[in-house]
Amino acid sequence: MLSKPELHKLFSAFNGLKVMIIGDVMVDSYIWGSVKRLSPEAPVPIVNVIKRENRFGGAANVAINIQSLGAVPVMCTVIGEDEKGDAFLKILNEKNMPATGIVRSPERPTTVKFRIIGNNAHLLRVDEEADNLLTESESAALFTSIDNLMKQGNIDVVIFEDYDKGVITPQLIEKVVLLAHQKNIPVVVDPKKNNFLAYKGVDLFKPNFRELCDGLKAELSFNDMPTLIKTLTAFQKEQGIATLLLSMSENGVLVSEINDNSHQTFHIPAHVRSIADVSGAGDTLISVAALGIALKLDARSMASLANLAGGAVCEYVGVVPIDKNRLFDEACKLLIED
Repeated sequence: MLSKPELHKLFSAFNGLKVMIIGDVMVDSYIWGSVKRLSPEAPVPIVNVIKRENRFGGAANVAINIQSLGAVPVMCTVIGEDEKGDAFLKILNEKNMPATGIVRSPERPTTVKFRIIGNNAHLLRVDEEADNLLTESESAALFTSIDNLMKQGNIDVVIFEDYDKGVITPQLIEKVVLLAHQKNIPVVVDPKKNNFLAYKGVDLFKPNFRELCDGLKAELSFNDMPTLIKTLTAFQKEQGIATLLLSMSENGVLVSEINDNSHQTFHIPAHVRSIADVSGAGDTLISVAALGIALKLDARSMASLANLAGGAVCEYVGVVPIDKNRLFDEACKLLIED
């Protein structure tokens, strides 16, 4: 692992990075209120609205984590020409994030997750979305935006943040991976089921355990580690993936790295914590891993730091970005060599 001076240098280097995030962004729209009675129209609570708020969700949560770590996120996605699309751009502006990679379409709604909270209890969620693949014109416009941003230079790593909402297509993946590697830009992936087998030749592939089982249509178990490792290695070699980082919740992470015909696999346990909410942990994990890949950090150090970060955000209720200073302090205590 790293020494404290090396960790300090690493965290300082985060500030000089620019990260392209391609994927399905969302608006998390909240209504908070109080409940004092049931409706006379149906046996449901009446919520008197106290506050409304729009937040980033989906792939945009990765952008928040990247920014929290000191790097510059550049989101590339398609949103609607609608009210929530306007709300998305407003949040983007408030967070001082560039909008150069955002494509707006009159034919596609902005994905929104409406949550109604009454007396601090989650009463209802309403989703408004379209999960069909982008049209040819929408996909072409998105790739043109990605191409232009890469031509401008200074992109240090590309993250595919896939939520199976249709923004990422197999054709887009193939074109972007080829373009990125032509420019020596590493590509990291947080996959979902639909495109699971489409990410060939990427530098880092980070499924969680459920996504792995769904994507490979395989019944796997933590308790049968030899079979799990054998399955991972076969998939990794077939796909031409350099490093596979499997997140396993309370079981930590499993790393498989193939480099110059050599292969190493190692398990990093999770740190003991008081878990409040696991929401957003995967977004944090991929954000830290991507910055490590961009800085050519060795696989063990990258995975250890990402594992630490993913666990740290689970101590908070709700989706929160990683606190860079806290992560540094924890890394100094838990990851430094004796």
